[in-house]
Amino acid sequence: MSSVWRLLRTAPKGGAWNMAVDEAVLEATERGEARPTLRLYTWEPACLSLGRAQSVTDVDRERLEASGWELVRRITGGRAILHTDELTYSVSGPVDEPCLAGSVLESYNRLAVALQSAVQSLGLPVQVQTDNVKNASGSNPVCFEVPSTYEITVGGRKLIGSAQARRKDGVLQHGSLPLNGDLGRICQVLVFPDEPAREIARQRLLARATTVAAALGRQLRWEEAAQAFVRAFETQLGIEFKQDELTEKELSRAEELTREKYANGAWTERV
Repeated sequence: MSSVWRLLRTAPKGGAWNMAVDEAVLEATERGEARPTLRLYTWEPACLSLGRAQSVTDVDRERLEASGWELVRRITGGRAILHTDELTYSVSGPVDEPCLAGSVLESYNRLAVALQSAVQSLGLPVQVQTDNVKNASGSNPVCFEVPSTYEITVGGRKLIGSAQARRKDGVLQHGSLPLNGDLGRICQVLVFPDEPAREIARQRLLARATTVAAALGRQLRWEEAAQAFVRAFETQLGIEFKQDELTEKELSRAEELTREKYANGAWTERV
């Protein structure tokens, strides 16, 4: 028997709002006020997101401002990601939801099966990273350079990066599927000792990560990728989706979280 989840497709928004919505949905699902939820979304304008414990000193604020990109801090771990030209997914639910139960790696593994199936259905020969690759450059601020355990790769290059936050009653996992564009752009707004170091980091990133368009040899529409995610979650995880909208309570809480947390320097610059 299928488990019934809620499917949300939300309009392109800025970074603070997107992160606030993810947390508002997490709170609603962990309280049982909403079904476990798959949310599919994108970002407008482009936004640099930092991991929960990442230092804001990794960011070149002058370059970031000149780029017109936003800055936000996630509640999940990991390193910096530039969110643009991508499909972003988030999964939220209570800790006893079968797809999310157990340890971080156990739940990562279950969701990775669905993510792998989604991308394979688009014609990409992807794999699930099964060993934890150590970053030889531990000080590198870029998230997408090295795949972690149960992340999705193609030809050994990282394709989908994900991060998870586990609380007493709920779990949030969100991640990015870069559809097209230059992944090396992120290095424009991060701090490096000099320009040669910046270019080395850019080239290393491009050698270790890829986009759907680069791997597939053609452009992929956001909607095509979104439909692949929905089908794969349904077939691989035994889920039946009911498409819905954010509740008034979730919207109100997202506005509060945007104002008090994600658009607030006390959170963004706390590390």
